[in-house]
Formats: sequence, C-alpha cells, structure tokens
Amino acid sequence: MRIWVSRPEPGASRTARRLAELGHAALVAPVLRIAPSDGPPPTGRFDGLILTSANAAAPLAAAGLPEAPVFAVGTRTTERADRAGLRSVHCADGDAVSLARLVAAHVRPGGTLLHAAGEDRKAEPAASLTAVGYGVTTWTAYAALAEAALPEPVVQGLMGRDGAPLAAALHFSRRSAEIAVHLSVKAGLGGAFRALAHYCLSPDVALGLVELGVAAHFVAARPSEEALLAGLAASD
Repeated sequence: MRIWVSRPEPGASRTARRLAELGHAALVAPVLRIAPSDGPPPTGRFDGLILTSANAAAPLAAAGLPEAPVFAVGTRTTERADRAGLRSVHCADGDAVSLARLVAAHVRPGGTLLHAAGEDRKAEPAASLTAVGYGVTTWTAYAALAEAALPEPVVQGLMGRDGAPLAAALHFSRRSAEIAVHLSVKAGLGGAFRALAHYCLSPDVALGLVELGVAAHFVAARPSEEALLAGLAASD
C-alpha cells in the first residue's frame, strides 16, 4: 500500500523506513512541525523528571538541570532520552497510567517533579501525581505547530495524480489526526481522506477521527509503533 505518514520529523522518516521494510510505500508529509519553546527552563532541583514525548528529550537535556531520574512514557521516548545524554532513564509501558505508577515506585509522595512537555498536552500523568501529594512543575519544552495547508504531495495522492493513489494513513496523535482531517476538508478532499484506511496508535487517537466523521480502520492494542504497524499485516 501507499501510506500517508503525517507525524512530525524525525519520527516520520523512521516510520517510513519501517514501512519500506514491510513492503509498503510511505508518503512522508507531516502536518505538524516541532519548534523550540521560547520559555526558559525552570531552575532548582527536582526529585524526578517526566517525559511524555520524545520531542522534549533534547530540550530537557540542554536545560542543564541538576541530575535526577528520568521517567519516560515509552520505549521511543526512552531511546531519545538516552541519545540526548540524559542519565538514569526509566521506561514506562507507553501510557500515562503506567508512567504515574513508575514515578511512584521511585519517588516518594511529597517529592518534586518536572514534567517537560509540549505546548499541547494532556492533564495526565501530572493530575494523578498531584492528587496523591507530588509537587509537579510543568515546563513547555517545545511546540508542535500545525501546517496552514494540506501538503501538496498529499493533495496529489488523494486525487490519484501522483503515481499510486494513497490507500491508508497512519495516525500517531489525536492532534495530528484532527489536523489531517481539517486540512483535507479545507482542500476539498474530505471524501477522499475518509475513504482511506485509517490506522490509529490508540483509542484516543481514533476518537479524534470518529468525532469528525472519519471511521478508524484499525486501533493498536498498545500505544507503540510496532503494535500500530502490526495492524498492516493483520489487514493484508
């Protein structure tokens, strides 16, 4: 299949390589681009550092904070944290519940935590940790900026004018999925977009599509790239 990968770089190119290994053709056309935050990092010492996105790993490493254990939401975020030079990185099971559980296993309630996150973020795990006595400071380490228009290669692919027509799309976040819908509709290609097979990283991502009238073809059993790509084999 020819598959649209709309996630930001650098993850988009990595996903494209995995698709090629599986015999698929990837159309890499992100609808979000990652930009550094203008806000300075917080000062002081923290008992733990929380990463819910791989995009926050490099800014956190560059912040020059006193060393503290790092709690990453999943394997990709852990890998990025390791590559950025962060030390003592602990890996959760890919969701906010397991991440909060991991923090609680290493830091006592009453401890201070720094959550390095994006401009658009969910309340968890900070809300649950705050509720049981942790002091959580959230730092906006980066922003994911939406593209103003549907990338031209996607326009051509949805219209069937550029080689093989698009057959599917991979959705890694609710926000990027929703932006993909809105940009497709704005380009007058909402129907062609809805006709794709939509593969979603999690139920939350799928819900973002469903609420906008787009059916989810597949929802990964776990929020990981491997589980998402396994859906392509299951659909063959």
